[in-house]
Amino acid sequence: MGGIVAIVGRPNVGKSTLFNRLIGERRAIVEDVPGVTRDRLYGEAEWFSRRFWVVDTGGLDLEAQEEIPAAIRRQVLAAVDEADLVLFVVSAQEGITPADESIAQLLRKSGKPVLLVVNKVDAPVHELYVPEFYRLGLSDPIAVSAAHGKGIAELVEAVLARLPQEDEGEVVGDDAIRVAIVGRPNVGKSSLVNAILGEERVVVTDVPGTTRDAVDIPFRTPEAEFVLVDTAGLRRPGRVGRGTEYYSTLRTLRALERAHVAVLVLDATEGIVEQDRRIAGYAWERGRAVVVAFNKWDAVERDPQLSVRYEREVRRDLYFLANPPVLYISALTGRKVSRLLEEVRAAAERFRFRIDPEELDAIFRDAVLLTPPPSVGGKRPRLYRMRQVLTGPPKFVVEVDDPSLVTSGYLGYLENRLREVHPLPGVPIRIEAERYVARRRTPSGSV
Repeated sequence: MGGIVAIVGRPNVGKSTLFNRLIGERRAIVEDVPGVTRDRLYGEAEWFSRRFWVVDTGGLDLEAQEEIPAAIRRQVLAAVDEADLVLFVVSAQEGITPADESIAQLLRKSGKPVLLVVNKVDAPVHELYVPEFYRLGLSDPIAVSAAHGKGIAELVEAVLARLPQEDEGEVVGDDAIRVAIVGRPNVGKSSLVNAILGEERVVVTDVPGTTRDAVDIPFRTPEAEFVLVDTAGLRRPGRVGRGTEYYSTLRTLRALERAHVAVLVLDATEGIVEQDRRIAGYAWERGRAVVVAFNKWDAVERDPQLSVRYEREVRRDLYFLANPPVLYISALTGRKVSRLLEEVRAAAERFRFRIDPEELDAIFRDAVLLTPPPSVGGKRPRLYRMRQVLTGPPKFVVEVDDPSLVTSGYLGYLENRLREVHPLPGVPIRIEAERYVARRRTPSGSV
């Protein structure tokens, strides 16, 4: 992913409209995974074959305030700190307000790149008001109408010119297992990172991070090479309190974008809460293998039934994770931290799973014979074959005469039959229907 763009501004300047305009018809990052709440503050934009995150920070109501309140100041600083580029949105129709001046002053001190976006230039007369905004002392104002799409192409060109290229600075080999430590604030992610790096069997290598704002830490054990991705902020617990929940969520999304395996850290003193389910959904939708780790096991009562209860909660509340491995660890004492790395390595192997084509064909044919696909509108699809097209995570294609006749429920059935033979716990399996194309064999025998 080629960078993070944060949209900042006071209420009613059209930030959300600009957000929706930038992400276009692309889906929001968080899908409608059962048990997972859609979060509309994050979007994935793609323009001119380049992708980047877009974050709508919400309205900053600074008017009638002599100084920025401490809580709002922390929110703005958190947004600016995480972003590669800030879009400061103002309204041409309202002119410069005291709130605009306060935010502009804050942004000038931040040292981050800022584009001044003058929105609501909906009519020619509004263009006369644009030069006024030079007074804010930021970049040249870019006039747009987010509601009508005017000036958006020019804005996007300016954005892309200031964002890092995708995968800029990549230095880690393909064989290393990329691990994202994810979880809600205060579950012990920072302590776990430090516990992993403090293991006697771990050798930390001093390699620069692979992105401008992230810190990737490669290390190795006798069994495998690993990379803890995007640990900036995880190794400094104090940063968590500086921003709101959705800025730590942004760090999670950025880490998951580049990971193979996500370690979902839960608080053993509290059990599973809604935010845990949401973060688990982020990892699953991004197609990452998941290992669940209940941290702070040293702090809970020695109840022999507690682990049984938590296992049951994982199967119930995080059922979409396909029976992930569950560990009970203590980052403070080091309990089962080595075992956690072993489970991560096993999850990475499952993540790269590839099935023998003949075995897959046998599973597919048996499944179809046992339960043929249902009819849709009086028509029953004709299934020809199933083949694996990708690993990491495993992705399969079912070739059919009419893909529109294959229901999601039937694709789920095929996944379940495949998991009966290869459970792949904690690893997503993607199955799609694709139109069958007859292949003619040439005289030489090639396809």
